[in-house]
Amino acid sequence: MQNKFSFLIIITSLTFTIQSCNKNKTSISKSNSNESHNLGQNCMVCHTGKSEAGKKTGTFTVAGSVYDLLQTNANPNATINLYTEPGGAGTLKSTIEVDTKGNFYTTASIDFGAGLYPSIKGSTSTFHMGSPITSGQCSSCHGVTTGKVYVN
Repeated sequence: MQNKFSFLIIITSLTFTIQSCNKNKTSISKSNSNESHNLGQNCMVCHTGKSEAGKKTGTFTVAGSVYDLLQTNANPNATINLYTEPGGAGTLKSTIEVDTKGNFYTTASIDFGAGLYPSIKGSTSTFHMGSPITSGQCSSCHGVTTGKVYVN
């Protein structure tokens, strides 16, 4: 009886350990991944870490969508870089690859401080945002009140 009880305690402990480790797992988009959805929408409306329909969504710190030069199709051939100074200068704080559906996201902790300057690098061009951001909700402005994020 005691062996069964000890075994049950060990299994229960392992289950809680595994669940707590998964909770802190960093999720970041990769160029060959296709797990994202809802191109052009503000990802952080849902990805706040709260459960939605029984599924944990993860808390995104930076997320958005990238389009081709015509701004009509998703562009999966890009990388987002966040720098401490404009024009790709200063310290590189984060690099996020765009996935096959044209979206990028990360749950990694990012210290925006007084602001970070995004750059987007495509296969043949790089564009720099001239003003700093203090929030990673890229699609809350881009495609709504400002132009879409695009690159070639």
